[in-house]
Amino acid sequence: MVRFRRDEIASKRYLALLGLLILLVPCGFAEPVRGNHAVRLARAAEAQVGVTRHYDPAYVALAYPGGDVPRDRGVCTDVVVRAFRGIGIDLQKELHEDMRRSFSSYPRNWGLTRPDRNIDHRRVPNLMTWFTRQGKKVPPGGRTIAGDVVAWKLPGGLLHIGVAAVDLEPGTNRPLMIHNIGAGAQKEDILNAYEIIGHYRW
Repeated sequence: MVRFRRDEIASKRYLALLGLLILLVPCGFAEPVRGNHAVRLARAAEAQVGVTRHYDPAYVALAYPGGDVPRDRGVCTDVVVRAFRGIGIDLQKELHEDMRRSFSSYPRNWGLTRPDRNIDHRRVPNLMTWFTRQGKKVPPGGRTIAGDVVAWKLPGGLLHIGVAAVDLEPGTNRPLMIHNIGAGAQKEDILNAYEIIGHYRW
């Protein structure tokens, strides 16, 4: 009888603990969910390798929202835009709406007097500004992980941008980067090849 009573008490304690764990699930799983989100972003970027085979910086009038140039071509920013669309975020729309609200917060490198939904999201300084305004900037020196967006300054002053892959360079903790610098979307070990000027984590 005593043993039965102890078993009953233990069972009630177990159920109470299980109920508490269920209540804590949203908090306890916040990090894994974010991690999974980042992996999906990295995979959406990687899916462009072998599909986007050309570098083409031509100005094109795009549909809005969801406008894109043909998927076999594009520039470095298109890798980022297409990756985010893969997780349900349209940077063309998000950036255009933010520029409409606060045009003066964005660079004036191109002499524009108003937002241009065809091209604004396809420019590295604008993407950098938008990510910063969303509070997604990673402090200098922070480790780069899958799904992170990295911006570089190339020799000669041109800017470049890409997305960190899930895969690491063998023997290191350095992720490969998915980017288009002239030969279509590639997955390469270029994280530290150029000066890093921006690092963002969605």
